[in-house]
Amino acid sequence: MSMVLKDKVVLITGGASGIGEAVTRRFIQEGAKVGIIGRSKEKLEKMKKEFGEHILTCQGDVSKYEDNERAVQATVEQFGKLDVFIANAGVFDGFAKFADVTPEAVSEAYDYLLNINLKGTFFGVKAALEELKKTSGNIIFSMSGASFYPDGGGVWYTASKHGQLGLMRQLAFELAPHIRVNAVAPGGTLTELSVIPPLHPFVKIVDNETKAKSIKKRNPLQLAQMPEDHVAAYVLLASDEARAITGEVISSDGGLAVRGL
Repeated sequence: MSMVLKDKVVLITGGASGIGEAVTRRFIQEGAKVGIIGRSKEKLEKMKKEFGEHILTCQGDVSKYEDNERAVQATVEQFGKLDVFIANAGVFDGFAKFADVTPEAVSEAYDYLLNINLKGTFFGVKAALEELKKTSGNIIFSMSGASFYPDGGGVWYTASKHGQLGLMRQLAFELAPHIRVNAVAPGGTLTELSVIPPLHPFVKIVDNETKAKSIKKRNPLQLAQMPEDHVAAYVLLASDEARAITGEVISSDGGLAVRGL
C-alpha cells in the first residue's frame, strides 16, 4: 500500500459492515487511525479484535445526535484529532412500491429510513464540524446511483439519497475554503444493506445470485460490484492529493450515466 493516509484520523459511520467495513480496512492499510460507529456489538468487537490499537469502536445510532457526538469525542480522545468524517451508515427500502404500501407504513418507513440515511448525515457532520475545522479536514458521503436516477431503490431510499446530494453541495459551498465536502456514489453492490422493518410485508427478498444477475443487467460494465470495488475512490477523496476537489461525486457504478436507451 502507498500509505497515502499515514497519520490521518478518520471517523466512519456504519464502518463495521458492507462498504463501510471495506473502507475501514483499506484506510487502516493506508496508514490511518479509524474510529467507527455502528449498531452491532458483535461486528464492532470483531473489528476491534482484528485491528487493535489502529481502531476505535463505538456502539450507537446515527439518528441520535448524542451518539454521533460521543463517537467524535471518543475518536479525538483516542487519536488526538479528526481529519476526515465519512457519513456512510444507511438502510434500504427493498424497492418497495409506493402504491402497495399502506399509509401507516409510508409514515413509519419515512421516519425510519430518512432518520438514518439523511438526518444521520446531518447529525454526523454537525458533531464532527468543530474538530474538522481545527485540521482543515474533509467530509465524504456514501451516496448512490439513486442520488441521480430512479429505480435504484424505492421512493424512500431515492429521496434520502437525492437529499444527501443537495446537502453535500450546500455544505461544500458553505464550508469552503477550510473543509472539503465530496461523495462516492456506488452502484448496485452485493452487501448486507438491510431492508427496514416497516416495509418487510411489501418487499420480496431475493438471494445474492438473483441480485447479482439483476445488477449486471443494469450497468454497461456488467459488474455485480463488491464493497472493495469502491474503496479507492474514498482513499483519493480523503487524501491530500484531492486538495483541489470539493462539491464533487465520484460515481463508482459501472457506468450508469452512459446506459443510453
